Amino acid sequence: MTSNTQTHPRGAISTSHYLATEAGAAALNAGGTAIDAALAAAATLCVVYPNNVALGGDLVALVRDPSGKIHFLNATGPSAADQTLDALREKHGEQLPLRGIDSVSLPGGVCGWNSLHEIGAKLPWADHFEAARHYAREGFPNSKSVAQALIDERSFLEQDPGAREIFYPGGQPLAEGETLTQPALAATFDALATGGSEEFYEGELARRWIAGLQAHGSKLSLEDAKNYSAQWDEPIESDFEEHRVITGPPNTSGFMLLRALQEIANGIEDPLGSGAGELAHAFAAANAVRAAHLGDPGFGTPNGADLIAMQAPDHPQPGVPKPSGDTVGLSAVSEDGWAISLINSVYYGFGAGILDPDTGILFQNRGTSFSLDADAPNAFEPSKRPRHTLMPVLIEREGELAWVPATMGGSAQPQIHTQLLLRSLAGATPHEATHAPRWIVEEPAADGTVTILVEEDVPLETRTALEGSGLRVKIVPPRTEDLGHSNLIRVTSAGYDAASDPRSDGSAIIVSAQGARDERQTAAL
Repeated sequence: MTSNTQTHPRGAISTSHYLATEAGAAALNAGGTAIDAALAAAATLCVVYPNNVALGGDLVALVRDPSGKIHFLNATGPSAADQTLDALREKHGEQLPLRGIDSVSLPGGVCGWNSLHEIGAKLPWADHFEAARHYAREGFPNSKSVAQALIDERSFLEQDPGAREIFYPGGQPLAEGETLTQPALAATFDALATGGSEEFYEGELARRWIAGLQAHGSKLSLEDAKNYSAQWDEPIESDFEEHRVITGPPNTSGFMLLRALQEIANGIEDPLGSGAGELAHAFAAANAVRAAHLGDPGFGTPNGADLIAMQAPDHPQPGVPKPSGDTVGLSAVSEDGWAISLINSVYYGFGAGILDPDTGILFQNRGTSFSLDADAPNAFEPSKRPRHTLMPVLIEREGELAWVPATMGGSAQPQIHTQLLLRSLAGATPHEATHAPRWIVEEPAADGTVTILVEEDVPLETRTALEGSGLRVKIVPPRTEDLGHSNLIRVTSAGYDAASDPRSDGSAIIVSAQGARDERQTAAL
């Protein structure tokens, strides 16, 4: 295939669904910044990729402005102010359910969109929703990922009347290629386009979706929504092989990437080859620290520097079951100096499994991440944010932007970012880095067993090193969704090079300075 690089382009965008990438490219063509492109793509993803992202979910982002300053946006939502740990323990015992109404935390994503619009968008707010409104109202061909997820998650999802009506017409899961329409969601996007994020948190739309949740027994209130605000915060960072690696602070999992890079710098030779076993143990240690200590720093939990330096516990806590959906990470840059690594999330596949039929909003299950152990750093408290798997990343070299990566993958996100970065530093193109065979270390099972998922086309030297690590190795098919969707843009003096992961339904588009679209790579290639 030909090179993805284009000289002096207007911008580039890479997402995990081709229709979202198209929407972002249209924003660039209309004169928008990378922020406009990201917003248009994120809104579209809430329509076309509901197993991974929805209006009822959260958002985090790293934004680089034209001056070179990098801003971290935390738009993760808190628990209900009127809920208590004792009440949840009385109802659920020692652990929250994976899904259901008590796993729903306040959606922060729409407020995050507003913050992004205010900091760096050029186009009108309503323009961001044109594609999302169209696809929700008129429909679009259902993707491979969503179609498979509807089969995998059928046992719980079709129990919800709202989800059953949309996703199981005639009692059968909507198949790949069949038209998926969401009229109530289209009307909600109409209200958002007209009323702004205030409509979502304080207006009639807010009253409707909160009433829908309360009908299920939620303690979330209109007051919780009115009091919510996304937060701009300082990112955390470290130097690695003459590059500056920037990521998100707690309550996100960015520290895990910096821990892994520190371990490599301290002496892991050939970390993606003969040293893969050592890197696997570094990933396992980061998982253990996350499980034991990550929480909302507003409630006194450790900061990023502490988590990076912290000794891993001898007996790591068992992990929760692996999320079957999770997130969509997208990357965008524009010639005016804006760049963004953004992640919208609904957590598990289709989140809490609750789709409000009145508004068409599907809700996340991030609240399931809370612990019901009162002594745990991540213990449930009112108005507290749960720990998050989300983590955006930006990479600089000598003060200039070098790469804009983004990925989903649950707790494996830092591991995917590590592999993308190592391959990129070794000279891989974005296409080569995103398409390369991958492996990840899962969180411990209930019996403490730690498993490494290894795609079967991983090189023999790497596989041998992983098998010699003492950890359990499980071989999985190549390019499986279980190992995450990544997106990557490389920035050079000549232009951009962009690619989207073949494990997704995505694409990457570079938009020329003349406004023509140069689509050189799709995830199917």
